[in-house]
Amino acid sequence: MSAENTDNKPIEEVKAEAPKASDDKPAITTSSVFSMFGGGAKKEKKEDEERGDNSGSAKAQRDAAAAAAASSKEGGDDAPESEDVHFEPVVHLTEKVEVRTNEESEEQLFKMRAKLFKFVRESAEWKERGTGDVRLLKHLENGKTRLVMRRDKTLKVCANHYIVPEMRLSPNVGSDRSWVWNAAADVSEGEPEAVTLAIRFANPDNANLFKDAFLKAQKDNEAIFGRAEGAAAATEEKKVEESKEESEEETKEETKEEVK
Repeated sequence: MSAENTDNKPIEEVKAEAPKASDDKPAITTSSVFSMFGGGAKKEKKEDEERGDNSGSAKAQRDAAAAAAASSKEGGDDAPESEDVHFEPVVHLTEKVEVRTNEESEEQLFKMRAKLFKFVRESAEWKERGTGDVRLLKHLENGKTRLVMRRDKTLKVCANHYIVPEMRLSPNVGSDRSWVWNAAADVSEGEPEAVTLAIRFANPDNANLFKDAFLKAQKDNEAIFGRAEGAAAATEEKKVEESKEESEEETKEETKEEVK
C-alpha cells in the first residue's frame, strides 16, 4: 500500500459491483433499502405555493390583485366609461286614481270601536255584522248626521243610515254596554233595508258616550228633518192649490163654450 507507483500511472478506482440478481430473489435497490427504515422515494413539492395564510380572504385578495393587474394590462389604468343606455318600459303605469269614500264633505263628530250585530227574523237570532269603528258624520252643507260603520281591514260598510227622530235607542237585555235600535232605511247593502241593529262596546263608559252622541245627533236631525218635512208639506200643498185652480179655470172655460 505504501509503495510508490514507479510507472506514474493513475491508480484505477475500485468500484464495488452491485450484487447480481438471482433468478429466485429480486434485486435489492436503494429505494427499497430506504423503505425498510420508513423512508421512501422523495417527491417534488411546490413549497413556494400555497404557503402562508390559506384562508378565503387572502385568496380573494390575491385573485382581486391578479384581476386588477390583468385589466390594467388590457385596457390601461383607467376603466372605460359605461354607455348611457336607455330602455323603453314595456308596461306603462296608469295615472294614480283617487279613491273617494263619499265622506269628504262630512265632519266626524264621534268615533268608537265596537262590534255590530243584526237581528235575523227568519231564524230569530243575532248575527254578527262586523267589528270596527262606529262613527257619526255630519254633512257640512245640509247639516244632517248619519251613522257609518266599517269592518276592520276590509273597510266594508256594515251600517249606514241617518239618525232620524223616529229611532229609539234602548239598552240590550242583560248588558250595560250594548244598545239596540231599529233603522228603517239602512243602505249598507246597497238598497234601503229595514233592520234591527245591536252594538256592543268594550265597557259601559264607552257605551254611555255613544248614547250621548247618538241622542245629540238625533236632536239636531229632528230640527233639520222637521224643516225639510215642513218645506215638503208646503210644496205639496202649493201643488194641490195650483191643480185646484187649474181645474176651476178649465171648468169656467167649458161653461163659456156651452153657453155660446
